[in-house]
Amino acid sequence: MGVTRTPRGAWIEQGMRALAAGGPEAVRIEVLAQALGVSKGGFYGYFRNRDALLGEMLDAWEREAAEAVIERVDAGGGDARARLERLFTITAAATGPVTGVASELAIRDWARRDEDVAARLRRVDNRRMEYLRALFGAFCPDEKEVELRCMLVFSLRIGSYFIAAEHGGLSRAQVMELARERLLT
Repeated sequence: MGVTRTPRGAWIEQGMRALAAGGPEAVRIEVLAQALGVSKGGFYGYFRNRDALLGEMLDAWEREAAEAVIERVDAGGGDARARLERLFTITAAATGPVTGVASELAIRDWARRDEDVAARLRRVDNRRMEYLRALFGAFCPDEKEVELRCMLVFSLRIGSYFIAAEHGGLSRAQVMELARERLLT
């Protein structure tokens, strides 16, 4: 009977959890192996070194946080507003180790200190903005209005996690729903 190996994806997901919890410095092979309950020897069956893992983590994030989301949204069909609704629902529900908000924020923080990560982040953000422009542009003829709506969507997605303010008797979810309704009119 052969030895069961920990799947490559498990190493990547555990790496993303470590990144989200403590930044790139927290992504250490021995710590990941402990968290997975395996020896670190299995790591080298998949990755040359820690840098290779970090690169694959970024690859997974780029694929899952942009292209896979867009594919899911488009697969559901419908007009641009229906797709935007689906996009908002999918991104609000993203909680996995690769696509969750904690990973997103950790990558943004990492990008402030690493130009290669910053280049990837720009590529992902530009891809997301292209997609948003196409959707908003389908029902909003003013290019400036389209750009404004795209920026508001982005700002809400990222920035809302940094705001601790109360909302005058409304819940955060209610305020986000009001924003969603306004953006889609």
